[in-house]
Amino acid sequence: MSKKIKPLGNRLVVKRKEAKTTKGGILLPETAQEKPRQGEVIAVGPGKADDKGRLQALDVKVGDEILFSSYSGTEYKADDIEYLILSEEDVLAVLGG
Repeated sequence: MSKKIKPLGNRLVVKRKEAKTTKGGILLPETAQEKPRQGEVIAVGPGKADDKGRLQALDVKVGDEILFSSYSGTEYKADDIEYLILSEEDVLAVLGG
């Protein structure tokens, strides 16, 4: 990522997985396919403050492959790569443990 992006609070930046071809080898146009809900964590924020002002670290870290909710986050494009900025609450699971 040539432009440095630093997420705030309990947010993270995710590089979405590429869409795959169908089993028959057909690549669907972007408008006809559902965007993947998996991605790699590129950057994480410092965490969210609790009631006493202590910072709660995030459960995910840079390099984790995650599964996230459909329609979550905000899309951000840099250097022809699409990133997603989302809250840790939108993360459903860390894949591959």
